[in-house]
Amino acid sequence: MSGAPDPEPEFTFELRVCRWAEQHWEPRRPDSRVLVARQLGVKRRRWDTIVLECDPAGLERRSLFGTERLNSDLRHVVQHAPREWTYYRDALPDPGYPWRYVREAVHDAAARGVVEERKDGRRIELRRKWRYPEWVRRVVAIENKPDLDASAARVLGDQLERDVALSLADEVWVAARTTGRSVEPALLERLPVEVGILAFPGPDEGRAPEVAWHPNSLDSAAPGTRILERPDGGAHDQSAARFEYADPEWKREKRLGIAERAYERGWRSYVDTMRPDCRHFELRDPVGPLPWCAAKGCHPTDRECSGSCPDFSPEPPAWRTRGWPIEGGPGKGVKALLDRQRQRRRE
Repeated sequence: MSGAPDPEPEFTFELRVCRWAEQHWEPRRPDSRVLVARQLGVKRRRWDTIVLECDPAGLERRSLFGTERLNSDLRHVVQHAPREWTYYRDALPDPGYPWRYVREAVHDAAARGVVEERKDGRRIELRRKWRYPEWVRRVVAIENKPDLDASAARVLGDQLERDVALSLADEVWVAARTTGRSVEPALLERLPVEVGILAFPGPDEGRAPEVAWHPNSLDSAAPGTRILERPDGGAHDQSAARFEYADPEWKREKRLGIAERAYERGWRSYVDTMRPDCRHFELRDPVGPLPWCAAKGCHPTDRECSGSCPDFSPEPPAWRTRGWPIEGGPGKGVKALLDRQRQRRRE
């Protein structure tokens, strides 16, 4: 077996899908803004790529709350904060857990500058600064499987059936590399018909991906079905499937939680788990951009690009002094570039 690295590992394919979606995704409503993030989901499920179709005016108002995500506790505060000064226990609905945690969330929200807080004697009062907007229109989930054959499609099909039944996303897609055949049989035969299929050419082919199968829209506002256990399909398996219902309010909160994390992270946050301070680390394709290892001559994965890599070579101290070649050295410059690109996508 050859020891040569994969010219495009799944990690790099995932970044390429994110880049394509950010540039070319056509939202359901043409006036929507598109935000793309990666590796997000809920406790039982994590999607490779998330595409948010956002209301432009709502997205602009969301920026008033800062670039950090608002977790469920903070959203409970900002969504119900009143226009006038009010005792926090009169202003906020009963959360179903001890009020001391709500009080801490009020303090955190005030420290973040997203609500106003004051004391009237021993009572803590708050009032809102801005109304939290309805900024997310649709959530689209993409599963990235570059080398999807019939066997892999069979395994993935079970998970996608659960995604369709739960309908937490408005659409579910699979992105895979093309095989060069006119029809992608492994993609079409084993996956649920509700799931869309994107067939991506190789990284050096210079062609846009093709839609091999259009997805069905899922009703994310309706109750969903969470499949807990299902028969294995054997000839003597007579066991029944176990499932439970997911109510629309749970789904709404989970979708908003995913959107908040996507707003904070974007897809360029991969650099946070890599070593851009290595002298061999480069960014290729400035439109992307994608990480490149000059020592190995390939796109590294986030696991490969670490301090334990045998080719890891820290930047010389001189690179990080006297502003050469950019303030803070090349590693910090890479992070600054990706942060600027991430910020522009929120605007």
